[in-house]
Amino acid sequence: MNTIPSTVPHFAIAIDGPAASGKSTIARLLAERLGLIMVNSGAMYRAVTWKVLQENIDPHDNAAVLAMMDRIRIDCGHDGITSTIAIDGINPEEELRSEAINANVSAVSAIPEVRSKLICLQRGYLQHSSIVMEGRDIGSVVFPDTPYKIYVDADEEVRAARRTDAGEVDSVAKRDAADSGRKTAPLMVAEGATILDNSHHTIDSAVEAAIDILKQQGLEILD
Repeated sequence: MNTIPSTVPHFAIAIDGPAASGKSTIARLLAERLGLIMVNSGAMYRAVTWKVLQENIDPHDNAAVLAMMDRIRIDCGHDGITSTIAIDGINPEEELRSEAINANVSAVSAIPEVRSKLICLQRGYLQHSSIVMEGRDIGSVVFPDTPYKIYVDADEEVRAARRTDAGEVDSVAKRDAADSGRKTAPLMVAEGATILDNSHHTIDSAVEAAIDILKQQGLEILD
C-alpha cells in the first residue's frame, strides 16, 4: 500500500471519463492504495433518479423533479472506504444499476439545479478527508482547482463490451452523446487533466498508470 504524508492538507483526486471506461474501478482501487475515501458522484445522480422513478415523476419534467428535490433529505457519508448516500433514510444502492435508472439518469443529471445541489454535497466531503472522486465533471466543475486530474477513456467497442459483460444493455454511444451534449457541466477533458487510455490495461496496470500520473502531477506518494 502506498501512503500520503500525514502533513499534506486535504485534497481531491478527480477521475473523469465516459461510461464503462473503468474509472470507477480505478478510483476505488486507487483510493484503497492511497488510504483515501472514494466518492462515487454518479451514485448521487442515480440515487436522485431512483427517487424520481419511485415517485412516478417524469424525469424530463424539470419542475416536478425540482419540487421533489426541495422536499427530500439527502444524506451523504462514507463507510470508511467508499461514499454512501441515503434519500429520506433509504439507501437504494442495490437498485442503482437497474436498466430503468440507466435509461433516465442522464435526463435527471442534466438539470442544472440538481447538479448544483449535488455538487455542494460532493465538495463537502473535502471538509473531512482527502478523497478520490469519480464522475464526469469532477475536474472541470466540482474541483477545477485540484492539480490531480485524470481522464480515463477507452475505445467505444471496448466500453460497449464491458457494459454487456456487466449485464447492462444501455448504449454507450447514446450515453456519451447525452453526457457530452448537455448544456450544464458536459463531459469533457478538464484543463490540466492527463488522459489514461484504459482500452487494453489490466486492472492492476491501470492503477499503476494512475499512480504514475499523480506523481507526475506533483502528488507526494510514499512507496
